[in-house]
Amino acid sequence: MSPRLPWWLVAVAAVGVAFVVAPVVVMATRGDWAHFWSLVTSAESLDALRLSLVTSTVSTAVCVVVGVPVAVVLARTRFPGRSVVRALVLLPLVLPPVVCGLALLYAFGRRGPIGHLLDDAGVSIAFTTTAVVISHVYVALPFLVLTLEGALRVRGTGPELTAASLGAGPSRTFWLVTLPSVAPALAGGTLLAFARSLGEFGATLTFAGSLQGVTRTLPLEIYLQRETDPDAAVALSMLLVVVAVLVVALVHSAGGTRSFRRGFAGGVAA
Repeated sequence: MSPRLPWWLVAVAAVGVAFVVAPVVVMATRGDWAHFWSLVTSAESLDALRLSLVTSTVSTAVCVVVGVPVAVVLARTRFPGRSVVRALVLLPLVLPPVVCGLALLYAFGRRGPIGHLLDDAGVSIAFTTTAVVISHVYVALPFLVLTLEGALRVRGTGPELTAASLGAGPSRTFWLVTLPSVAPALAGGTLLAFARSLGEFGATLTFAGSLQGVTRTLPLEIYLQRETDPDAAVALSMLLVVVAVLVVALVHSAGGTRSFRRGFAGGVAA
């Protein structure tokens, strides 16, 4: 049985929920639903949707490959400067996306230290599809790391210590004990990273530009359509809203939101 809450607390909560929901509902009423399918299946829309799905999938895979080791190291080891490393991992969460894109441009652009070396090797990154993936990874990686780190902190080290005492090596313990024990949080963090990638705008525009079929993802297409075809912009926006709602529901059912909050709280406390 839940405790009774003050009426004013419920009222303020209702205002907060309405503040978030009302704009989406109003936007939905402005949509041309009779032509919704034709609007979201135009050549430009399909190009943007295809590019968004491909780059978000690739960037999410990269986040998993890189983010899982980062989360395990932060949760299971102690070393000088660990708090600084955690803060740096958290940085893209609080930086404006445009600043993230500008930082990537200065690092990986042709005049940047990394980009210059790659350019000498015949590899150009800025304003390419690869730049879109890098932008997505940069802003989405913290979501997976903090979600997984939070779950690892809650689970503790008991199962891993038991496995080690039975003769399991570090790699075997990682694959057979550590990862399975936090599988729901890993799934939730992966979905969060995918959703963040799918909705990324500022860093992508700054670092990758807006070239149809190359770097113009769905959020960029919505922004451009807002000026020329508002009905198409609303239709594509509602498509993203539906995807976002599905992702949030899946993340919550997997416990990813709880793990993310624990990881965020742990990062702030540290």
